[in-house]
Amino acid sequence: MHIDNTPRPSVFRALFARLKEHPLARVGPGLITGVADDDPSGIATYSQAGAQFGLTMLWTMPLALPLMAAVQMMCANLGRVTGKGLAANIKLAFPPAVLFFVVFLLLLANTLNIAADVAAMGECAELVTGVNRHLMTAVFVFATLLLQIFVPYHRYVYFLKWLTLSLLAYAAVLFTVHVPWKQVAWHTVWPAFTPGPAAAAVVVGVFGTTISPYLFFWQAAEEVEDMQGKRGSRPLMVDARAAPAELRRIRWDTWSGMFYSDLTAWFIMLATGVTLHVAGITNVDTAAQAASALRPLAGNFASFLFATGIFGVGMIGVPVLAGSGAYALSEALNWKEGLEREATDARGFYGIIAVSVLMGLVLQYTPISPMKALVLSAIINGVVAVPLIVVIIVLVSKASVMGRYTAGRSVRALGWLAATIMAAAAFVMFAQVA
Repeated sequence: MHIDNTPRPSVFRALFARLKEHPLARVGPGLITGVADDDPSGIATYSQAGAQFGLTMLWTMPLALPLMAAVQMMCANLGRVTGKGLAANIKLAFPPAVLFFVVFLLLLANTLNIAADVAAMGECAELVTGVNRHLMTAVFVFATLLLQIFVPYHRYVYFLKWLTLSLLAYAAVLFTVHVPWKQVAWHTVWPAFTPGPAAAAVVVGVFGTTISPYLFFWQAAEEVEDMQGKRGSRPLMVDARAAPAELRRIRWDTWSGMFYSDLTAWFIMLATGVTLHVAGITNVDTAAQAASALRPLAGNFASFLFATGIFGVGMIGVPVLAGSGAYALSEALNWKEGLEREATDARGFYGIIAVSVLMGLVLQYTPISPMKALVLSAIINGVVAVPLIVVIIVLVSKASVMGRYTAGRSVRALGWLAATIMAAAAFVMFAQVA
């Protein structure tokens, strides 16, 4: 009997090859960044907006879209043009105290955000499977940690891109409930809410969740990571021939990724507005609570879809939170960094990721509740976002940093508008805390 000894590719290698050929594989860091913006903590914020105010907060998302896209595009261009991440560029242009203050607050906010995210993932897993939430939280934490440490970025990133499809679950929820589309269209384009402390708090939460500092560091770093992963690619400062195509790709990738993120947030507000708000459920503390509350109102399938979306975005959001802090501190300290490196070649970088994620797990067993962790994270992000956006605008406006590829007036104007709105949001937030 003849035995065929021809080597065959493994199942995983064959799967990876097929994923690599799919059009989704050609999408850049903008898509992953956009989806990470809708992490479980963000879902909780958008759910609260819909539950508390129904349809009347839908207008916040069209307003937020150009602002978040402009800031993220400046970060992406900065990384691709200079070949350095955001922290490395801040280090060259500003005093060390500025850099380390921002990085410290970023790491603190990210750790608290990770704690809130993994708690929501565990709660949703318990809701769907019946398995203890703390056990499921530990499973999610170690799964994300092992993937980041042991799977090279050029492979890991393809699976992250496929996980972005999990956000479609929130659009699917709308097919299970009645939606008054005429009212939806009106409230999407026109603010129609009663001003007050509660409304101000929700608007602050929405913009603070949508325009977050950790996304700035992540997208700049991933542009550098993608560039280094392509043979022959160099920073656009020294490779002018590649600039037109690369800047066009960044513009399309960033706007499409932010649009996907923004539309999903709109879907979440709408889904909770036409279910929870109508039923008189106006207070949602976590994304898992929103999924649970949907069950008696829209059925088991809607609740399952909502919970499934939380799993998917959590598996993206947690690595982005941990990775953004690791990039920032490693660049500040001149450590070797990058998800493409072996763990033994970038011990400090992967050490930061491990500590951030494991601290998020440890916080589950302390008196600090996930909701308190989320509030603290929002306050810290409010502190960091405004000066950081100003720093980014200054960097991308300097010819000494960007060469001939300085940011255009329209992008900078949107950046200044984002900083102004975030400053007002931070003022309102602190006024209410005080």
